Amino acid sequence: MEIACPVRQSARSSPFVTADARSHTKSSGTSATEPSAPLPVHRDGNVLRWLSAYAASMVGDSVYFLALGWAAAQVAGPAQVGVVMAVGAVPRALLMLGGGVVADRFGPRKVVIGSDAVRSLLILAAAAALWLATPGLWLLVALALLFGVVDALFMPAVGALPTRITSRGELMRLLGFKAFVDRMGRLAGPPTAGFALGVGGPEAAFAAAGVLFALSLALLIAVRIAPVLPDDAVAEGAQRTSAWRELRDGLGYVRRHPVVGPLVVSGAISQIGITPPLTVGIVLLGEERGWSPAGVGLILGAMALGAGISTLGLAVAGRFPRAGLWATVTLAVASVAIGAIGLLPTVAGAAAVALLAGLVSGICGGLSSTLIQANTEPGYLGRVSSVMAFTAVGLTPLFFPVGGWAAGVWGAQPVFVVGGAVSMAAALLPLAARAVWRAELPDKR
Repeated sequence: MEIACPVRQSARSSPFVTADARSHTKSSGTSATEPSAPLPVHRDGNVLRWLSAYAASMVGDSVYFLALGWAAAQVAGPAQVGVVMAVGAVPRALLMLGGGVVADRFGPRKVVIGSDAVRSLLILAAAAALWLATPGLWLLVALALLFGVVDALFMPAVGALPTRITSRGELMRLLGFKAFVDRMGRLAGPPTAGFALGVGGPEAAFAAAGVLFALSLALLIAVRIAPVLPDDAVAEGAQRTSAWRELRDGLGYVRRHPVVGPLVVSGAISQIGITPPLTVGIVLLGEERGWSPAGVGLILGAMALGAGISTLGLAVAGRFPRAGLWATVTLAVASVAIGAIGLLPTVAGAAAVALLAGLVSGICGGLSSTLIQANTEPGYLGRVSSVMAFTAVGLTPLFFPVGGWAAGVWGAQPVFVVGGAVSMAAALLPLAARAVWRAELPDKR
């Protein structure tokens, strides 16, 4: 299939016509190709319900993972705890791309509501089992596996929803708020889990996670999702093929698209370079330099703070000219900054550079994700989202042992330098794609 998806799409082909705009055009006699001006996301009750559902889900995720580790520690040794915590990643990695096919074939709303319902039931059932008895390690392993399977469906479907709940011009603002809510939700998760564990142990923490997932489900059911336009019927699956064929078609779409393809590949390579230094490398660097755990936490906290500030800034601004060019430039700056963390001798210096890295990486991530969503045809959003999620949960963790091995042989400093260089190569990749560095965000309508 010939792919022709310019950055500035016409209103006729836009997937960003909201349900409210459609109902307005019917009542006023205006053509559906000329939607009325939509509400800003911070004033749109439908969008706010979706963001609230997403926040509840993120906090629930954090509570669940901490409760799972705590419960495993009570019935098994450290090695078995590691197995329980890691086993859920296997189905996520193996099934994530298939989850994108399911989201595109059946619609992201159905998939995200169904998977959220199953998550809630699973965790509440685990809470009941722990309250009634003392199950063995097998229950926790089974729970982790099943939760990983459901997550492989949930994550691509969530990634396919933003373009159907807001207008084109509000997309960057929505994704900025989504990124900010994601970070705040993950910060709120550990204290919530700690309180629940202190009050009633793992069963109370599982119950809290299940209630949060149920709250997310109730809010999602109330969210209105815009239907696709007739022009998108073929891409949406009017001509059904096998699931395997749809998966190959989705991967081919990413490979051939002049904007989506380079940005997805660049993001994947960048994560491979950046994530090992910031997970394994930072701990080993702290040991080499004699930094306290609090110092290491300060460095990571500074980067998270910077990213939170910049994503919130994107959400407030709503517009960013020359988005493709600046996404590339900010990734290059972030790559240099992360490489420099390994060269600095003091915690204060490393934290300052980490703050800068967070600020520019938040801008890069927000612009890249908005450009990818804005240039993906509606019928491919689930599969494109699944490719991005697969990189984060399936591909990147494979490089953690490589980073640890390299730090053990050559020290932690080269891990940061090499990781920054790999990420810099990812930043240079879009420069070879003219469509990327000339890409603009959708106009406000």
